[in-house]
Amino acid sequence: MTELIKRASAEARAFRKSRRDDDSASKQKISRTKGTKKRFADGADLDDAPVIEAPRKPRFAPVTFSEESGVRYLHFGTEWVQGAMRINKPHHIELEYAQQMMAWLLFLETPKRVVQLGLGAAALTKFAHRFLKRAHVEAVELNPAVVVAARTMFELPHDDARLTVHETDAWDFVNDRANHGTIGALQIDLYDATARGPVHDTLAFYRAVRACLADAGIVTINLFGDHPSFVRNMKHLNAAFDNRVIALPEVHEGNRVALAFSGPALDVPFATLQQRAKLIEEKLGLPARKWLKGLEASLGGKRARFTI
Repeated sequence: MTELIKRASAEARAFRKSRRDDDSASKQKISRTKGTKKRFADGADLDDAPVIEAPRKPRFAPVTFSEESGVRYLHFGTEWVQGAMRINKPHHIELEYAQQMMAWLLFLETPKRVVQLGLGAAALTKFAHRFLKRAHVEAVELNPAVVVAARTMFELPHDDARLTVHETDAWDFVNDRANHGTIGALQIDLYDATARGPVHDTLAFYRAVRACLADAGIVTINLFGDHPSFVRNMKHLNAAFDNRVIALPEVHEGNRVALAFSGPALDVPFATLQQRAKLIEEKLGLPARKWLKGLEASLGGKRARFTI
């Protein structure tokens, strides 16, 4: 890997505006409350007491970049790759595990709503926005610097009628009842700078994820197959999705993509899935027949039908 690109940091740009807005809001608040006296129940003055109105914002790792052989990589201040883009093919999904995150296409027509939890280098968000014209595409990202990086370094377009980036925590998003029952395809890639496993991986989180799915919906999740977090995540996913979960074989540096299904039971001939995979390859350029081979391998070998 080449040395990190030396540029004005994305987090500096993101938080510079945030600090200005916060300072302005603080000044306005001081002006409005000047002369107001708050008191405890026993009558003690509260003029000098600190007021906590919201949880403290988390500290984020620095957002950094590198380039090698025509590919730009996103990092969170470490050597771990958090996303990638081939510079002369900005809408192509470069990393194999990220391509597998689109494996829900084997089973679903383009849904009305496609959501990505964890923006990264925006590969999935850009791809869905460009090629899945019938979908409203959304990404959920807590770190504003990642959003800045995606737009300035990885060619993510600004929000429009079909694209929305939410700067919020994935936990809050999936627990918002307004999102329940509305998402056809949900893709989860939630890693921090340590890259030791998904940031959110509890049973409660995955139950909320399932609640977000429409009547027939699929979740794809990026996991680390060679890390203890894999067993924990698969256990929680199976509990949340009634054991309707399957993981593709490991790729890259241990990445394994799991698929979790909600809605009616599936019972489809592999021959039908082969036809669907061929169409995906022709129309979208994704290695869908390779995904089918991975599904068969995960099931223990060739079989006539896929049931889950």
